[in-house]
Amino acid sequence: MNPTQRAIEHVYTQGWTDGLPVVPCDAEALDAHLARVDRDPGEVLLEMPQLNRAVTVRLAAINAVMAGCRPEYFPVVVAAWDSLREEGYPRKGIWQSTTGTGTLLLVNGRVRQELGVNSAGNLFGPGFRANATIGRAVRLAAINSLGLRPHELDQATQGTPAKYTCCIGENEEQSPWAPLHVDCGLAPEDSAVTAFTMRSTLHIEARHTGVPEQLLDDVAGSLRRTGALLQQTVSALVVLGPEHAHLLADAGWSKRQVSEYLYEQSFVSREELDRAGKGAVSAKSHWRVARDHPDAVVDDGPDPARDGIRAMTSPDAVLVVVAGASNSGVSAVVETFGPRGGRPAVARVAGV
Repeated sequence: MNPTQRAIEHVYTQGWTDGLPVVPCDAEALDAHLARVDRDPGEVLLEMPQLNRAVTVRLAAINAVMAGCRPEYFPVVVAAWDSLREEGYPRKGIWQSTTGTGTLLLVNGRVRQELGVNSAGNLFGPGFRANATIGRAVRLAAINSLGLRPHELDQATQGTPAKYTCCIGENEEQSPWAPLHVDCGLAPEDSAVTAFTMRSTLHIEARHTGVPEQLLDDVAGSLRRTGALLQQTVSALVVLGPEHAHLLADAGWSKRQVSEYLYEQSFVSREELDRAGKGAVSAKSHWRVARDHPDAVVDDGPDPARDGIRAMTSPDAVLVVVAGASNSGVSAVVETFGPRGGRPAVARVAGV
C-alpha cells in the first residue's frame, strides 16, 4: 500500500470521512487555502454552544482540502459558513435532528463562471467539481469539527442525499428576472452564497401547458403536500427551469407575483388535513397533530368561508430562483426551513 492509500485508509479508521475517500490535507495545501481569504485562521465561523464545538476558518480549510476543493474555491466555502451562521438553524441543532436535514448552497455572481459552478443541466446531479466539493466541504466540517456523525450526534431517521453535498448555481444568463443576490440588495457584479436548511427536492414535470396559472397550480400541488407539514406551516425554494421562468415572464409575471400566487394556492382543506391526522396544532410544540390530540388547537384558516390553512408560511417563504437547462419543462421544489426574519441569508464572497 503506497503512502497516499495509507493516508486515505487512516482517515477511514479515524472516522473523518462521509463514507467517500478524501484528499489528505498537508501543510502546503492548508496554507494555499488559507491564503485565499483575509480571515484569521482562528476566527469562529459557526459554533454550537450546546456541543461546546465550533468550526474555525482553519478547520473549514482542512475539510475543504479533504473534500477535494481547489484553493480558489475556499472564499466560496467561507461565504457559505457566513451564510449558515446568519441563517441560524444549524446553531439550534437542526443538523442533529431526526428530520434529517441537509444544506443547499446557492451560488450567484461571476464566481460561477470563474470556478465552473454548474447552474444548467443536471443541476442537482454529479459531474462538476466546484459544486460537489464546495457542498461537501460543509458536511465534512460538520462531521469532523462538530462531531455530527450518523448514529452518534446525527440522529437522522432517514436523512437525505443532500447530506453528502448540495451546491448549485443560479442560471442568471437564462433567467428573465434579476437573480437572488440582486433581489437581496447586492450588486449584479457581486458574488454571493445563500445557504438553506432543506429537507428534500421534488421535481415538477410540467411539459403539458403554456398557461401560467396551470403551471403554477402544478407547482403548488407539491408545495402543499401534507407530508411536508411537520410544523404549522412550511417554506420552499422554487427552482424554476428557464423554460418555465420565461413562460411566466413572457406573460407578464414577476417573481414576487409568482411567490404570492403560490402562497395563495397552497391552501389545504381541513378535510384533507384530518385524513392525514394533521387537522390541528399542538399548543406545546406547534407541530401538526390530530384534532383529538390532548394539546390540539385548531388553527385559523385564511378565509372564513373555507375550512383549512395555507401550507406556506407567507409569500416571503416562497423564494423563486431560475436554474437548470433550457431543454424541457422541468422545475423543482426544495422544501426548506425558510428564511429567518423573512430575508434569505445572502453572504458576499470576499475578494471576488
